[in-house]
Amino acid sequence: MVKLGVNIDHIATIRNARGGIEPSPIVAAGICELAGADSITVHLREDRRHIKDEDVRILRKTLTTKMNLEMAATEEILNIALDVKPYSCCLVPERRQELTTEGGLDVAGNVPYLKDYISKLNDAGIIVSLFIAPDETQVNAAHEVGAQYIELHTGQYANDFNTENQQLAFTNLKHAFLLAKELGLEVNAGHGINYANVTKLLEIEGFDELNIGHSIISRAVFTGLENAVREMKSLLY
Repeated sequence: MVKLGVNIDHIATIRNARGGIEPSPIVAAGICELAGADSITVHLREDRRHIKDEDVRILRKTLTTKMNLEMAATEEILNIALDVKPYSCCLVPERRQELTTEGGLDVAGNVPYLKDYISKLNDAGIIVSLFIAPDETQVNAAHEVGAQYIELHTGQYANDFNTENQQLAFTNLKHAFLLAKELGLEVNAGHGINYANVTKLLEIEGFDELNIGHSIISRAVFTGLENAVREMKSLLY
């Protein structure tokens, strides 16, 4: 069975829209765990547009599953990660203007820097994943820099779902997945996965975890967060 990681960033987005304390990402994480989530993902962005430092520190103490900390590969966030010590860190690209993470990390173009960066996290006992496009060059580079996991960016697949380009996007994901497994990497996937397109994605057998946020939080507006998580979890069997 594929594990489900729930990204709760958008709970914090709603909270921050009014500048108050509701809805609480901490409470949301607890509900997700009780509903069957295998891990909780939070993205501590440099601009702190949703998840805040305090959220990360409280969650680290209160989660009963695993914390996956999404982060840019900067010195500031590295120091926070080394202090908090989440179960895993997923390195992602960031642009201030983007609405959400738009593409994969350019691992191939930053091999020496990322190799040193990852070693510092690994030395602290933190598993490292790299959020990358389903591209052979990037998969090989992820192996070269010493990551334990990759998280395949499924945005193109999600955008092309139910179009004439769906099979090409799916094939690209499958090829990247198979190469990663040959290299000894564990493989997660995320971005744009929803209740409609997840079943087709699971035809690629062997993903460790799917990290899903926006579609679950969107469904929760109408069904409640617990039901939204349980429904997605049921699709992963």
